[in-house]
Amino acid sequence: MARSRQTRGPAMEKKDIDWGELTFSYQPCDYSYVCDYENGAWGEGGLTADHTVTLSECAGILHYCQECFEGLKAYTTEDGSIVCFRPDLNARRMADSAERLVMPPFPEDRFVDAVRQVVAANAAWVPPFGSGATLYVRPVMFATGEVIGVRPADRYQFRILVTPVGPYFKGGVKPITICVSEYDRAAPHGTGNIKAGLNYAMSLYPYEKAHERGFSENLYLDSATRTYVEETGGANVLFVDGEGRLVVPQSATDSILPSITRRSLVSVARDMLGMEVVERPVRFDEVDGFVECGLCGTAAVISPVGRIVAGDHEVVFNGGADEMGPVMTRLRDTLTGIQAGTVEAPEGWIVRIPVE
Repeated sequence: MARSRQTRGPAMEKKDIDWGELTFSYQPCDYSYVCDYENGAWGEGGLTADHTVTLSECAGILHYCQECFEGLKAYTTEDGSIVCFRPDLNARRMADSAERLVMPPFPEDRFVDAVRQVVAANAAWVPPFGSGATLYVRPVMFATGEVIGVRPADRYQFRILVTPVGPYFKGGVKPITICVSEYDRAAPHGTGNIKAGLNYAMSLYPYEKAHERGFSENLYLDSATRTYVEETGGANVLFVDGEGRLVVPQSATDSILPSITRRSLVSVARDMLGMEVVERPVRFDEVDGFVECGLCGTAAVISPVGRIVAGDHEVVFNGGADEMGPVMTRLRDTLTGIQAGTVEAPEGWIVRIPVE
């Protein structure tokens, strides 16, 4: 059972928490970060101990859903340091999301600095190395300005909350069964390629229906033709073919979220493990030919998929029906090793958080 201990890096006593019993849920920490946009400019911003938000009943977020968010983690490495994984990519993706929703992008350099500030201020909440837990970091931006007519708001708030979370998989990584959804996640050339709450709201009803039928997730096909694999409600999809190549689905209508975990795994496969990587549109009728399948994202890194059910048809992956397949295992172990500091990271991937 992992308990609090003194780190070997910064002289920081961790919170007295049973880290091994943490679930993937919200627990307020000491500080959040907040910055407001008004009169055409972002304010100075800073840390706050207030974890509440007060809004006008006419705030734009409540009526026209101007909101986007990100997700990343802070880790305690083997030497006791606290690090974050590629926050610059989260900053860029959030800026892209904001522009698509006619919101003022939060400056990317300030985003990374804000992540440093809020993680450092909550260093005692970053779980110790070896506990299996991490500090989840959630940046969010939303419209606070009042609007009645359909138009962008004139005021916004950018916040970062943090919360310690346990491992996504309790009791080990086991393959899941997913189903092909009869619903659509995103319209062609719509907002499927940004990280906006509206996309996730669209997936909640299908997600609950899938759970009622005993499935862990939905696999969405392209909305235009229902021919090509896109992604699930909360993760990108990866396949391994019989030749050992990593096959990464692409969208002809730009409807897949550019997952930072997916992009990192592609780099790991190609540049560190010497694998051939093929990024292309993937028809669902060819999925039977793959030997492994996984869902990738910040929370779990890779969730192995053992079966995909589409009506009366079931696809079983030989490499992952009972346990995670060998290729997905190598990919996951390498990336989690980079995050934990036990595997050398490519240049720029790891941002160390200075703690007083």
